[in-house]
Amino acid sequence: MRNKISIVGAGFVGATAAHWCAVKELGDVVLVDIVEGMPQGKALDLLEAGPVEGYDLKITGTNDYADTANSDIVVITAGLPRKPGMTREDLVGTNARIVGGVVENVVKYSPNAIIIL
Repeated sequence: MRNKISIVGAGFVGATAAHWCAVKELGDVVLVDIVEGMPQGKALDLLEAGPVEGYDLKITGTNDYADTANSDIVVITAGLPRKPGMTREDLVGTNARIVGGVVENVVKYSPNAIIIL
């Protein structure tokens, strides 16, 4: 049975992590993000690249943490970029709250997962 790897945050970093997990065939990949349609589109892009890049695995895009259930590994890339006028301290506080919420959901659905931040 293949590993299940969930990646929380389907932006540039998350999509790149998903791409390399697929290329190396490290396990089935679940991309999750709060932005409607984004993880689904990125998952479809990765699926369509599979025959060209030579990988064959399940790739899912979702907005529902329930789809990450029983993940073996969870990679957290979610967060906001710094905006004009925002201090680094403000950014850390904002992203700490985001990651806190993510970790709650990860532990709820995959309590035995290895978490990579």
